Amino acid sequence: MSQLAGESIGDPTDLGFDKARLARLKQWMQRYTDAGRWPGGAVLIARHGKLAYFDCAGHADVEATRPWQRELIARIYSMTKPVTAVALLTLYEEARVHLDDPVEAYLPEFKDVQLLIPDATSLDQTVPVKTKMTIHHLLTHQSGLSLFTNPRLLGEAYAKETLGLALAYGGLDKMVRRIAELPLEWEPGTRWQYSTGSDVIGRVVEVVSGMTLDKYFATRIFEPLGMTDTGFSVPDSEISRFPPMYEVTAGGMALNERPEVSAWRQGKVDTFCGGGGLVGTIDDYWRFAEMLRGGGEFNGERILSPRTLSLAACNHLPGDLASLATEVWAETQFDGVGFGLLGSVVLDPAKAQISARVGDYGWGGAAGTFFWVSPIDDMVVILFTQLLPSSAIPVRKELRALVHSALTGV
Repeated sequence: MSQLAGESIGDPTDLGFDKARLARLKQWMQRYTDAGRWPGGAVLIARHGKLAYFDCAGHADVEATRPWQRELIARIYSMTKPVTAVALLTLYEEARVHLDDPVEAYLPEFKDVQLLIPDATSLDQTVPVKTKMTIHHLLTHQSGLSLFTNPRLLGEAYAKETLGLALAYGGLDKMVRRIAELPLEWEPGTRWQYSTGSDVIGRVVEVVSGMTLDKYFATRIFEPLGMTDTGFSVPDSEISRFPPMYEVTAGGMALNERPEVSAWRQGKVDTFCGGGGLVGTIDDYWRFAEMLRGGGEFNGERILSPRTLSLAACNHLPGDLASLATEVWAETQFDGVGFGLLGSVVLDPAKAQISARVGDYGWGGAAGTFFWVSPIDDMVVILFTQLLPSSAIPVRKELRALVHSALTGV
């Protein structure tokens, strides 16, 4: 059984880490801060359910020179996706939804979805799809749906209408209906393309459960795990813990959003985006990740069965992403990496050219947050920062190298 998140750091040597090498993490974070390449951030490492490392560097608020602190509530963007997948899997375990079910069985608006013809120049150049979109297609980003990062015609439409981006779209049901009105870019099951599939999964959860996604998350995941600071908005009483957002510019880094006017302020959010709407603390996400590491259980609270978790954490593609993915950007590299129901899965570290174990799985968020769970090393690693876009600096592969270089014991 895992210990409570928020505990004090124990002796990392007992957990197989070299203390001097772990100290490189602080130096690494500070280098990015001193160079003005990120505002600041934090790294948390746990092994065998015990905290091995936690430290912060830099600032939460650069202008006010307020230091980054452990209790900050951050925008985790696409690290929402694994939470949404877990929510769906709780319904799967109750036999209320199946992975091979057609999406239209729950969302009739997807019954007559169309497919863009190759080299289409307008969104009305379509033909009927041959393959019905399934729940599995949505979870694994093989649905044919798009995302605002897609540089082509459909992606431009998503960006223009802020699909998957807007926290105040008028409701998740309204946003998903609009997604269904637009054509698909690929026949379901034929290509991997990062998409709004998790937003649609969130709507499926609402329809099947009869609860709004925020309520379902709270009841079935957050409250059992003790994730008291995670949700789809920041209460006014906690706004002092909500840092500004920064973005990379040609000159280095600039302010993107102040907390006082944030779209995540309490009362502003009406669309609970399962693809990227959550905010929360690093300790809260540790609780969630520890549940994954623990085979679906954390501190006596079981969210999923070990077998369901095992199913979710394995590769669900016929090969690696490089063999199936489009050129659309995503929160992962493609070579030597597959994809499961919870995120990317390392298949071949040598092909991926990263320090990793086969079977490591996890995902990241647009503001630079990142996590992975290692079943072999029995380890959880989490990075928090607030810098758009996540691809701006190579912190993810560097973090992997630093962590694995410090892990010298069993």
